[in-house]
Amino acid sequence: MTDVYDPPATLAPPASTPAVTFESGGHRLLGVLHLPAGPGPHPIVVLPHGFPGNERNFDLAQALRRAGYAALVFHYRGSWGVGGSYSWRHVLEDAARVVKAVRADSRLDPARLGVVGHSMGGFAALMTAAADPAVRAVASVAGFDVGPSAAACLADPAVRAAYVRDFEGELLPLRDTSGAALVAEMEANAQEWSLASLAPRLADRPVLLIGTGRDPVTPAETHHHPLVRAYEAYPVPRLEHHLFPTDHALSDHRLTLAHTVVDFLNRTLHP
Repeated sequence: MTDVYDPPATLAPPASTPAVTFESGGHRLLGVLHLPAGPGPHPIVVLPHGFPGNERNFDLAQALRRAGYAALVFHYRGSWGVGGSYSWRHVLEDAARVVKAVRADSRLDPARLGVVGHSMGGFAALMTAAADPAVRAVASVAGFDVGPSAAACLADPAVRAAYVRDFEGELLPLRDTSGAALVAEMEANAQEWSLASLAPRLADRPVLLIGTGRDPVTPAETHHHPLVRAYEAYPVPRLEHHLFPTDHALSDHRLTLAHTVVDFLNRTLHP
């Protein structure tokens, strides 16, 4: 990705950006598919966003399209105008449903399917890949690990109150939830949703973990370094990991992020 070019005008069909929908839990999820130019079928990368979704990684979707990948950004139930109620469980169900649905699209290549998530989307990406062997490669960027977060809430009322307060401050784009409900759901699923426990189910796949060194939301000491150690110890043989000196949204590392993700996918989604 050192040189970036628009596709030739003669390449057909041309690139396009269709709106798409998916059914999940009785509700219609909204998405945007970034299709590259050319006949396809194209390798597909699903991009689950974080909580509540202020950063949706459309720049990463565009970078992936320029590199020849179809890239899908979508919204979960109960978020950003989509019907239904928002919950962590619904995030996981919706991500799994979308990853399954894209395999039926004739424009896309189900044999070259990757999932790349940011923050809570990183959690969803790893959980989805662990449950779905059809995901060929998975990446978590500044991923939120529910396991240690829930354990900290259960151990310290002050930490719990801080999580409730922080979640409450992000609810405007979300429906039918609360900070207290989200924390309670984390606590009830602390063991099931621990990312470290996924190592046995990810050991046969390429995994990319990107941590962020100036990040109070998912500090590397809690959410990145322990996960790297757990996956190295199992081991997950095709683990790749990086720590970038940036904030939670990778605000000043967007090109580095795109280069790293595209390079990872170029090495793992192609025969």
